[in-house]
Amino acid sequence: MADALRRWSEQLADWAIPEYILAAAPESPWVVPKQVFARRADRQLAAPATPTHQAVLDALPGTVLDVGAGAGAASLPCARSITRVTAVDTSAGLLAEFQRRAEALSLPHHTVEGRWPDVDVEPADVVVCAHVLYNAPDLAPFADALTAHARRKVVVELAEAHPLTTLNPLWRHFHGIERPDGPTADDAVDALRELGLEPAVVRWHKPARPEYARFDELVDVTRRRLCLPADRAGEVAEALRGLGVDERTPPDLGSSGRDVVTLSWPVSRSV
Repeated sequence: MADALRRWSEQLADWAIPEYILAAAPESPWVVPKQVFARRADRQLAAPATPTHQAVLDALPGTVLDVGAGAGAASLPCARSITRVTAVDTSAGLLAEFQRRAEALSLPHHTVEGRWPDVDVEPADVVVCAHVLYNAPDLAPFADALTAHARRKVVVELAEAHPLTTLNPLWRHFHGIERPDGPTADDAVDALRELGLEPAVVRWHKPARPEYARFDELVDVTRRRLCLPADRAGEVAEALRGLGVDERTPPDLGSSGRDVVTLSWPVSRSV
């Protein structure tokens, strides 16, 4: 394996939760906060285009394949230029949210439950993949499949730094352990270049907006991510306040973050 690809894989492997903590967890720490994805999609549908949306729109009109689609925040805001969209996600619940929004937009769509790149889907003019790369330790087949399924362009959105780094002070506080600080978007770029890709890089910042309707929702998700029991929710709330979390605009710590990078590369061959 080439150096940058190996570093990417090794850094992601370092995020494994220590077995003694995982074994004592009362609930799974692998939380999928559906309400955050739904709220994010609705906010993007109502807001001006982000650099990611603009990168997608620049290669349309045409078809779109949304990998790790969630509720559709990366693709559905481009609906006016999409002739058909295919959404791939591991969560049936999130695909149902995607479908509901696509139907409201009268947008032809198809949903596929499964993990990329193991699913069988048709190519599209544009492939978009937002906030999935940090879940792809084997980046070569993942990125190769993105490119192989695109006729015109691939657009990838990810946080500037691994999103779980925002929880590092809380792991130190509650468990006394140090967590990794990588990889970063720059590491992703280096790895993609080893695959022969030359992504355009656009860095941007999301404004601070609430990702949960209530602070206690953030507390509950954060508690589970930290492998803590329900009776420690008050301690988690106090720790979050100590980090400066604004209860009026509770962010989803451990999710996409507000410093964001859009990567894109053209695909010139026919598919």
